[in-house]
Amino acid sequence: MNARRSEYPAGEASDVETLMRGIGAAAKDAAAHLADASTEAKNAALSAAAAELRRSQAIILAANRADIAGMQAAGATAAMIDRGTLSEARLGAVAEALEGIAGLPDPVGAVIAGWDRPNGLHIERVRTPLGVIGVIFESRPNVTADAGALCLKAGNAVVLRGGSDTYRSNAAIHAALVAGLRAAGLPEHAIQLVPTTDRAAVGAMLRGLDGALDVIVPRGGKGLVARVQEEARVPVFAHLEGVCHVYVHARASLEMARDIVVNAKMRRTGVCGAAETLLVDRGCADSHLRPLVEALQEAGCEVRGDEATRAVSPRVTRATEADWRTEYLDAIIAVRVVDGLDAAIGHIATYGSQHTDAIVTDDAAAAATFMRRVDSAIVLHNASTQFADGGEFGMGAEIGIATGKMHARGPVGVEQLTSFKYRVRGSGQTRP
Repeated sequence: MNARRSEYPAGEASDVETLMRGIGAAAKDAAAHLADASTEAKNAALSAAAAELRRSQAIILAANRADIAGMQAAGATAAMIDRGTLSEARLGAVAEALEGIAGLPDPVGAVIAGWDRPNGLHIERVRTPLGVIGVIFESRPNVTADAGALCLKAGNAVVLRGGSDTYRSNAAIHAALVAGLRAAGLPEHAIQLVPTTDRAAVGAMLRGLDGALDVIVPRGGKGLVARVQEEARVPVFAHLEGVCHVYVHARASLEMARDIVVNAKMRRTGVCGAAETLLVDRGCADSHLRPLVEALQEAGCEVRGDEATRAVSPRVTRATEADWRTEYLDAIIAVRVVDGLDAAIGHIATYGSQHTDAIVTDDAAAAATFMRRVDSAIVLHNASTQFADGGEFGMGAEIGIATGKMHARGPVGVEQLTSFKYRVRGSGQTRP
């Protein structure tokens, strides 16, 4: 194995497979305890973890500064560095998210539906934990807290494998989560951070840790997600990329369109909900196209466009076929003029990734058609694509955004981290 003994806590085996099997077994044992944990205990653990995050702010930020220095030395992109960076404000938001998750209704045990049969049987469909969730992620250290907290609230144990670029930050945040578990009397192995940067650990997780993992959630670049989707032997909640669109309809307010387009692209260019393509209806191109392009350029965005877009500004470069399919995660956007609603929907169907797409219009009928026909996990009317976020959906936080159509789709929050079972109550019935 390539792992160095220094990558493991004292006493841990240096063999990655042995280490990961132990982690899986401990997680499965913890999951059995969590399935029966009280709402009060889970909430107490989350509240204590949030308090510990605040007490440990200096330690966590120092660890993060070391991580960012390493990323810069390694030539990481601006988008990756932004994803990996913590500040007092961002860390405060992480602590608030933990408290927000604590305040959410506990999904475990909730009755989804109930009915009576003619033979007197009473049947209920009831939410249950999934079991053990594996999360493989890159760069974003807040995922350590968000994923750990969401899984805990839903009664699941979680195995977290962060990237080597933010290893120190992840470990510092994880220590706060473990302190919360300890304070609430819950199993400390309920939230485990893989204590190695050896990539063999990822392979072990994709193989399911000897049956311990029930679901895997990848959070990171296209290469990581593609590998997980191709190699995982357990179900995966994920999206491969976020090629998100904003379509400015012929009956859109220019002022609203300008605000939404600039925010959707430039608020944070490195998030998966950032707009990558702007579609402008030919019916409003004469009045809207130039102001929208200029607003983007003034905000520091490079614009690549079709012939109509290039005609409004000499600073617009020619868009290639590849641009319509590209998730830039940078201050770059592709712009095209389209011939109406059907053409916009057709473009999204051809080039989109079924992640998040928005329409800006005052025409309720056009908005309804767009939201019905665009087959994406999230569709918005008169709002920025940057709202593609579990926290903004009122979920407290998210473990990721899924674009598949089985089980979970869109932001994966607490409810999406549960399954269900049927409880059947009788009074001695037998089947003839």
